Amino acid sequence: MFGTESSLSMFLNTLTPKFYVALTGTSSLISGLILIFEWWYFRKYGTSFIEQVSVSHLRPLLGGVDSSSPSSSNTSNGDADSNRQSVSECKVWRNPLNLFRGAEYNRYTWVTGREPLTYYDMNLSAQDHQTFFTCDSDHLRPADAIMQKAWRERNPQARISAAHEALELEDCATAYILLAEEEATTIMEAERLFKQALKAGEGCYRRSQQLQHHGTQYEAQHRRDTNVLVYIKRRLAMCSRKLGRTREAVKMMRDLCVFQLMKEFPLLSMFNIHENLLESLLELQNYADVQAVLAKYDDISLPKSATICYTAALLKARAVSDKFSPEAASRRGLSTAEMNAVEAIHRAVEFNPHVPKYLLEMKSLILPPEHILKRGDSEAIAYAFFHLQHWKRVEGALNLLHCTWEGTFRMIPYPLEKGHLFYPYPICTETADRELLPMFHEVSVYPKKELPFFILFTAGLCSFTAMLALLTHQFPELMGVFAKAFLSTLFAPLNFIMEKVESILPSSLWHQLTRI
Repeated sequence: MFGTESSLSMFLNTLTPKFYVALTGTSSLISGLILIFEWWYFRKYGTSFIEQVSVSHLRPLLGGVDSSSPSSSNTSNGDADSNRQSVSECKVWRNPLNLFRGAEYNRYTWVTGREPLTYYDMNLSAQDHQTFFTCDSDHLRPADAIMQKAWRERNPQARISAAHEALELEDCATAYILLAEEEATTIMEAERLFKQALKAGEGCYRRSQQLQHHGTQYEAQHRRDTNVLVYIKRRLAMCSRKLGRTREAVKMMRDLCVFQLMKEFPLLSMFNIHENLLESLLELQNYADVQAVLAKYDDISLPKSATICYTAALLKARAVSDKFSPEAASRRGLSTAEMNAVEAIHRAVEFNPHVPKYLLEMKSLILPPEHILKRGDSEAIAYAFFHLQHWKRVEGALNLLHCTWEGTFRMIPYPLEKGHLFYPYPICTETADRELLPMFHEVSVYPKKELPFFILFTAGLCSFTAMLALLTHQFPELMGVFAKAFLSTLFAPLNFIMEKVESILPSSLWHQLTRI
């Protein structure tokens, strides 16, 4: 035993200050490299490499198998389904309430000198127009052939010139659409052009309807004419809404919603006309009809949106918000109606956490883009731009939202990539929103991921060892004394155990063990 102590003491006395400098410097370098790699991996993949390896590889070796997964095949199928769902929800959607380029977006540019639309957003619109307004048989009609090239043209003036050229040949519905969208400088002028487009579009629709069963070419032509007619009626309804004829707009939108539900026209579901209808009904304060529309579209089998979730929350908040007081609620607890309203707000905030800051005017609004990403900042802007007035109209609704919305984040499981009421929040939203929103807007980012434990641990370890290396280099003798005292203290329990073992075992046996 005394030989072990003397060997340890001799070893510590032979260590020079240069050894401690090299030891602490090497430790600091290694921990720094680990920290850099962990930070890079976290920024790229959103998780800690050490944590992922420990969960994926070490936990199964230690017997930590997830009992919730009955078989590997079921797990892989579930992962594949969730991945497909996440990818589908990262799809960019056309904004149902998108503004008019000539009468609204361009006027904003003339006044401020800023471009409200990005090239990516306008390119998506060009692809939509080609999908909605063109077909393979366009070459048979000269005006449609010109418009087919016009929708692919990048220069706005060239598109407008092509539309005028098509109108010189015949009354072309899509040419009127382009002029109403891009050349008209007022909503009234746009409405006049859309009415001309409606007259031409109805004639084409009736002709193609009679011939749709004569072949695939005529069927495609009828499908295109249907898309054109629905688009025109939808924009006319939006013109009526903007010009104050809200009841007229509601009637047109109800007819379009019936048409949209017809299964033979799947493209029409991309218009999401029910969201236009909800906004118009809220303007009329016709809350019973709003609830009826929500009952039809707030279904588990249909894709959700901020409009559906936040409108449902607004209706439930309306029942209690005028008398809601956070002080009184903390004393007596929440009533059933208040609990339902709070849960609806939590549900809406989990679906799109960016909306409350715009509704509470904690962040400035900009013009909404022509395309949105569901659950993203672009969708939040589009919703708040049109619905802020409806929240303000309901007394106490914004106060209730202000008092309760942040509680949502305490309900979402950790880590934040796990979902609660909805599927996990997509990680692609920030990238897509930066493409959709103009440069002068600061994109809202969620979730604010907390740094993993191992990044914090390696950062602390790197800092501590770097400080030790610096102190050892500056004060080698003093740090050598400290190091010897630390190691002696560290080995003190071992020495105590060895003494106890030596006192219990016979001396002859202990002598034989030490010889071995």
